[in-house]
Amino acid sequence: MSILKKLFGIKLTDYNQLIKDGAIIIDVRTPGEFNSGHINAATNVPLDKIKSMIKKIENLKKPIIFCCASGMRSGQATSVAKSRGINAYNGGGWSSLNRKLSS
Repeated sequence: MSILKKLFGIKLTDYNQLIKDGAIIIDVRTPGEFNSGHINAATNVPLDKIKSMIKKIENLKKPIIFCCASGMRSGQATSVAKSRGINAYNGGGWSSLNRKLSS
């Protein structure tokens, strides 16, 4: 157990387990950013489209892992999803999340 987890109760998300449990990865970067590199299993829904797509995302009835370039936009998308009762996680930057999923 890490010292941060012990001292502050910080819970580390097991993204590999979420994927095994059926989670879907949504990359909220622009299409151009997405096309320059992304996680193979990810779907691209740009942040500015999240609110208009939230009902479709909600209807998936699966956990959602949002990612972007740095974690800022995915954090915003996660907040929107959670406000609708969706089991959502901020996966942060896509390349970092990709490394976590590969380990």
